[in-house]
Order: sequence, then structure tokens, then C-alpha cells
Amino acid sequence: MDMSDMKIPQVTAKRLPLYYRYLEKLHAIGKRRVSSAQLSDALQIDPATIRRDFSYLGELGKKGYGYNVNYLLQFLRDFLRQDEVTNVVLVGVGHLGTALLGYNFYRSHSTKIVAGFDTDPGKVGTEVEGIPVFSMDRFAEVRELHHVEVAILTVPANEAQATTDRIVASGIRGILNFTPARLTVPRNVRLHHIDLTIELQTLIYFLKNFPPEEDIPLTEDGQPDGQG
Repeated sequence: MDMSDMKIPQVTAKRLPLYYRYLEKLHAIGKRRVSSAQLSDALQIDPATIRRDFSYLGELGKKGYGYNVNYLLQFLRDFLRQDEVTNVVLVGVGHLGTALLGYNFYRSHSTKIVAGFDTDPGKVGTEVEGIPVFSMDRFAEVRELHHVEVAILTVPANEAQATTDRIVASGIRGILNFTPARLTVPRNVRLHHIDLTIELQTLIYFLKNFPPEEDIPLTEDGQPDGQG
């Protein structure tokens, strides 16, 4: 099967990294198999949805047995191309940008921030967490050198659109936007918004209206453990 030719729904594609991450944890503790019900308890995803997601990928499990953890983990690693490193750049080395450079996807072996960019002369030419910070004048050069297609945007909101236009013109095809600005990009560019204010407000709303069950043990990520 040529997995590069497989077409799956976007909502399924968004969940696959969640499955992969949890399966890594199961593999680390030596668990050999897992059911859709156990995955559902841990990830708070309906088991029918999990089975449907996996059905798009082929026959990955057996009724009454569940899923072989090692096999499913390897399958998702190949499907998500976890053995390939994707280079990413960060534009805007302010407080949030500096924090993201420090984080640098430490849980992922397949994604790495290779450069930061800023317009502040005091930051250009320095390193943050070992990552070099360049002037925006060198964006196209560095992007091409590292074969980068994805940029993280953490610039001030009033600079976001102009910066977006500039990096898209240099060949960027995907943008993770941490600014509150609503950006306009060409149809061939994928744009994802991360609005921390909205996420926090949503969390507060759910805490007030849908209190979590106090007797359910949680993992380090705040998810139900599902191992009991």
C-alpha cells in the first residue's frame, strides 16, 4: 500500500498524532495490545470514532482482540512520517517566540525549529536555546537552505499580515499563527490559528459548566488515565 496516496478526512488526520503519542506511552510501559475502549477512556474520543479513524487506514485490529500496540505504532510512524525530520522556522522572537524556541518540540523527533527571525537588531545575530536568530532580510536564503515549508508566527498583530505576505512570497506553504490577527493567505497555503485567549476562555467555560469528575485519575497531560 502506498500510504502517500491514501486520502483520509481532515478531522481524522488531526487525531492521528494523538493516537501516536498515546501509543508511544503504551509501548514505553510494555503494553502489547489496546482496545478502542481503552483508547477512548484515555483520549476522551468516542470508541466508534476511533474504529472509524483506523478503518480509513486498513485492517489494523481484530474484533475481540483490539490493536497490537507495536504494529499500530509502527504503522502510524510510517504514515505520519515520524522518521523524517521537518524543519520549521519561527518568526518573531519576543516572549512567546522565545518560549517556543526553548520548547522546540522536545517530544517530537520529527519536527525541529532550525532558525528564528526578528527585526530587532539586538536579537539578530544571537542564539536562543542554541537556535540562531536572523534578520528578516535573510528569510528566503535560510528557508531555502533548510528546505523549510512551515513557519510559526509570533509577531505583533499589527505586523502579522505584512510579515505573512513576505514569508509566503519566499515559499512558505504552512503557517501556525499565534497572533490574534485574522490573516489572508493564498489558497495554496495552509493556515492554522492558535488563539491562547480563546483557548483559555473555553477552558474556563467548561470548568464552570462541565466540572471534571474528581474521582478519575489523570495523566501528566491532564487526560483521564484509563489504565485502572
